[in-house]
Formats: sequence, C-alpha cells, structure tokens
Amino acid sequence: MLVLGLLRGRRGTAEEGSDGGTGPNLVVPAVLTAALAASMAQTIVISALPAFGRSLHVSGAATAWLLTAFMLASAVTTPIAGRLGDLFGHRRVLLACLGSFTVGTLLCALGAEAGSLPLLLAGRAVSGISGGVFPLAFGIVRTAVEPPRARGVIAVLSAMFGVGGSAGMVLAGPLADAFGTAWLFWPLLALAGAALTLARRLPAGPVAPGGRVDLAGAALLGSALVCLLLGIGQGAAWGWGSARVVGLLLGAAVALAAFAAVELRVGAPLVDLRVLRRRPAAATNVVTFVVGAAMFGVITLVPRFVQTPPPAGYGFGASAGEAGLALVPVAVVMLAVSPLTTRLRDRFGVRAPLRLGVACGVLSFALLAVAHAHMWQFHAAGVLIGAGYGLSFAALGNLVVDTAGPADIGVAGGVNTIARTVGGGRGRPDRGRGPRRRGPRQGRHGPRFSRRIRLHQRFRRLRAGGLRRARRLMGHPGEETPRLIGWTPGQAAHTDGLGFRPWLRSGFPLTSSPPTVASARAPPRYAPRR
Repeated sequence: MLVLGLLRGRRGTAEEGSDGGTGPNLVVPAVLTAALAASMAQTIVISALPAFGRSLHVSGAATAWLLTAFMLASAVTTPIAGRLGDLFGHRRVLLACLGSFTVGTLLCALGAEAGSLPLLLAGRAVSGISGGVFPLAFGIVRTAVEPPRARGVIAVLSAMFGVGGSAGMVLAGPLADAFGTAWLFWPLLALAGAALTLARRLPAGPVAPGGRVDLAGAALLGSALVCLLLGIGQGAAWGWGSARVVGLLLGAAVALAAFAAVELRVGAPLVDLRVLRRRPAAATNVVTFVVGAAMFGVITLVPRFVQTPPPAGYGFGASAGEAGLALVPVAVVMLAVSPLTTRLRDRFGVRAPLRLGVACGVLSFALLAVAHAHMWQFHAAGVLIGAGYGLSFAALGNLVVDTAGPADIGVAGGVNTIARTVGGGRGRPDRGRGPRRRGPRQGRHGPRFSRRIRLHQRFRRLRAGGLRRARRLMGHPGEETPRLIGWTPGQAAHTDGLGFRPWLRSGFPLTSSPPTVASARAPPRYAPRR
C-alpha cells in the first residue's frame, strides 16, 4: 500500500510536490523529533517485558516477541524506505513512515489497555515501519540544510539513535510501575503525532525522475533479514543447533546470495552493491555493526544487572524505575558530546571522533569489569559510555553521508541502519528468552547441572562409607581392597554415567558378588535414603 500510494502521488517532475512545505527552519526540529520517537519505540518495552508478562499472563518467551516483531519490521522497511525516498522524495516517504508509526503506536496502547497480546504484536510490527525514519532524515538534511551546518545536524541526528534508545530504557520502568504498561505508548503516541505534524511542514525536496522500484530485490532482502534476525533472536530459546535455527540461518545465507546476484544484474538495483563494496563504505558498516552490538548490549545489560537480587552474588535488587535511572548519564552525555564531533573532525581529522569514541567505550567496559559493587560506579561508567557512543554514532553518520552520492544517500543510510539494527539484535544479552534468575544454590550453570553435582558429591560420600564397611567385613581394616569394587563391563553398562544405580538398588556398598552371611546380619550403616 505504501508503494502504491507513492506511485499514485508521483508527478514525474524534478521536484517533489509542494503541498505542506513551508521552509527550512523546521528541518532540524522535525528530523530530530522523528528520530527520537523512532529510537525510543525500539527500546521502550525492554525493561517492561516482565510487567507485560504479568499483565498479559504469558511467558517471557512470548513477551520477547514485542521486541522481535519491531526489529523484524524495522530491518525490512529501512532499505526499502531509503530507496523509495531517493526515487519519490524523502519527505513523502517520511510522512508515510511516521503515519504508520502513529497507527502502530495507537494499536499498542489499545492492546495494552485491553490485555491483548495479538493486538500488541500487530501494533509493534506496524510501528517497526518507523525504522525508515533514519535514512530519510539523512537525505532531508543533506538536501535542505546548508553544507557548513549539515555536518553538525547529521552528528546530532546520528547520536539520537542512542539517546532515544537510552531514554526509552530510562522511562519504561517508572511509567510501567506508576501507571501500567499502556502508559508506555500514550506518551510515545503524542511524540509520534508531534513528529508527523512537523514533518508535514518540511520543504519539498528533489526526486530522481525515471527510476523504478526493484521488487525482486526488496523481497529477497526482506526475506534474508527476517531469517537472519529471527535466527539470532530465537537461537537461545530454540537451541542454536536446532533445525529451526539452522534452517533460518541457512535460508538467510541463500537469500542474501540470491539478492546479491539479482542486484548485480538489474539496471536500477534496490541497493547498489558496487558502492557498498568500496572500502570506506564497507568499513563504516562493519564498525557500525560492532558499535551497535556493544551499545545495545550495555543499555540492556546494565538494568538487568542492577535488578538482580543480591543473593545471586551480584546486583542490587533495584526496581525497574531505579534500574532505568542508571542509564540517565548515558543519555545526557551522549546528547551533550555529539555536537563536538564537528570541531574534533575539523581539527584532528575525519576519523578522530570515531577513534576517541571507541576508546571511551572500551574504557567504560573495562571499568565495569573490575568495579561494579556500587551504583556510583555504574554512573561513572555511564559518563564514559555516553561520551563513547555519542562520538561514535555522530562520526559514523557523517562518514555514511560522505561516502555516498546525492542519489544514493537514502539507501546508504538504510544499509547503515540495518547494520546497526542487526548488531543490536546480536548484542542483546537476553535475546530469545525472558529474564532468568538463579538462586544462590543453583550455581553458574543452572539448576540441572547443579543438581547433578550435588548427587555426584553425595555418591562420593556414600562410596567412601561403603569402602570402609567392606574393609571391616573382610577383616582387613587397614588394607585397601580395590578388587572388591571393580565392576564387570556388563554391570557398568547399566549405570547412568555417575555409576551408582545398581549399588543404590542393592542397598550394599559396591560389591560385585551377593552379600555374605556377615553382611546380611549387619546391614550397611551408610545405606542411601529411599
């Protein structure tokens, strides 16, 4: 429907329709508001997934789909929206994405009020169309903002991905605790409406006459991304070696190979792979994947860490609201340092902000690895995390714009956003399963492994008592009797790996022959409890 509406509204001229555009002064607030709303929508449900499970009476695996549905729709929509923006005008496609986002957020709010998981999932999938906002915003800034000012705007716009993601994590806990899960979406709906209102007043932008949509490439790329993200997201829940996960990952590889073959042959490809194969573009996307994985991992791991009860050996037992406050320094510092990227770039070179940002991120992780016993240590690390990712995202946004031509800025931004989204899905520590808490006796490998260890320790104590009993029965209290406990291969075949099942059944310590008269008169002191 989106494509048909765009085709119906296209004029075939060199300029986009002039309906609604009033001037360039609204460009910066419009694109920043749209980017903030889209990035908040991605993470606003993460901290509240346990609350959704309680209110909807579903398992943690079911509530995890509230995040997975959004990421799948966002990954599929992003490159298509970027290409459509290059062909039909970025403003027009941005309005379509924001309109879908508004409708999806309304469905989420109504689904949370009604306690309907299917309606919530449908709303999250429709809201995921907002993933196209970032490449479209890059294109609008590139064409509507003066070049000296454009670098700073792109830097702040790129950092808004991390700012909005952190803000969503910060606000989710207090809102869900105070008003319920539906109030995660009502403020977001107001923000989406404001972004849509501002976008309607954006100035008209150029379009590329004579282009067409590569439907085959769009279908193959969408299939590949769905298989890849679904396999990554559900790998822990379904098992990385299960047939479903292996089939999804193989299907993603086949679809990507077919997509590359199609794009290299068609005249108007959805994604120009020749441009992406260039070293600057390829390196930028790889670094974006790594930074996205690290950033998304830390903003989801820190709240889980501080909410863990202290009996587990770590954590502070904080509420969802208190856990969200741990990310406030990240969001504040990220927004504060992103405008500095332009000055660092002009003085020290193009890659200096990116290198400094990565160094701050590595230092913050090292700090948390050795110092995580107090909340102030998380706040101090949050300052470094915000500085690192604010500089990194701002620098990567400018690198994307610099390496792409004016006609490919939308699709280049779309591919970069996909790299960030896929990296975020790979970096999420709870992908595919709900929160899992261990008691103090379960150990670090889970309850089944710990139960087996306890049985093995009990067996060793009983075996030691059986050996002492056997020596006393044979009249050699000080002599080792290894031959008395040697089992035949036939007896060992009936054990369960720890080797005590026949012994427990007989009630006698590890003898390969029937009990003697002496042993029958004196039952073993260390007989196991039934």
